[in-house]
Amino acid sequence: MSGDGSGTSGIERIAAAFAQTGKQAALMPYLMGGYPTLADSIRIGEACIKAGADIIELGVPYSDPLADGPVIHAAGTQALQAGANLAGVLEVARALAQNVPVVLMCYANMVFAPGAEAFVERLARSGASGLIVPDLPLGEGPEVGEACGMHGLALVPLVAPTTTPERLAEIGKSAQGFVYTVSVVGTTGERSELGERFAQVVQRAKASTRAPIALGFGISTPEQALQAAQAGADGVIVGTRLVRAAGESVDPAGAVGAVVGELAASLALAR
Repeated sequence: MSGDGSGTSGIERIAAAFAQTGKQAALMPYLMGGYPTLADSIRIGEACIKAGADIIELGVPYSDPLADGPVIHAAGTQALQAGANLAGVLEVARALAQNVPVVLMCYANMVFAPGAEAFVERLARSGASGLIVPDLPLGEGPEVGEACGMHGLALVPLVAPTTTPERLAEIGKSAQGFVYTVSVVGTTGERSELGERFAQVVQRAKASTRAPIALGFGISTPEQALQAAQAGADGVIVGTRLVRAAGESVDPAGAVGAVVGELAASLALAR
């Protein structure tokens, strides 16, 4: 069960966030735990929630982040240098999970080093609702999925444009929480021309699962967020643009909150 005190499982909290968004698609900001500082992370997350975030994706800084583009990689490096660690990031999760579902994004080594059951139990105690492990292929590390199931957490899978139809069907069949659908091949980062790709990517993912489809990687503007929603995405994930805003301002929380507010406005239902 979720550690937010509601008695509701993390999977149920995520489902409710999608169902109750009140927008064309759920808005899912990414923030790097510990960047610029752990205290800033909490303030940034709170600003995101106030500005209209439905779910928070919370990254754990890591020395070899395979899926992260240069902006997020640099933020993680700075966070590590400032002393951020898993314990600190879980305290960020604990603070934010009181208000919205938090999904932790980390790499497999962090999960397996202490043991999957111990890691997931600790994650559940923080109040988090789910876990994304981008370098954990389907079928590997089944103990992670089993531990998440025991604690009511969603182990969120990733699919890409290069995922084969057979593998897509297998992933979609067992997906929990949502399917993190990568809009482009490559690492995270801002891109200028994406809209024409969204419909094909989203439709392909939707055909494989009943779980919500959240589109990410490269989405940075209100226009792109709206295009993703109009293409059928149930959720829109924005990361690099927000991490960049945090790094460029003397008021990281204010800067990120302003961008999230613009994204939320773009996804507002027509009156």
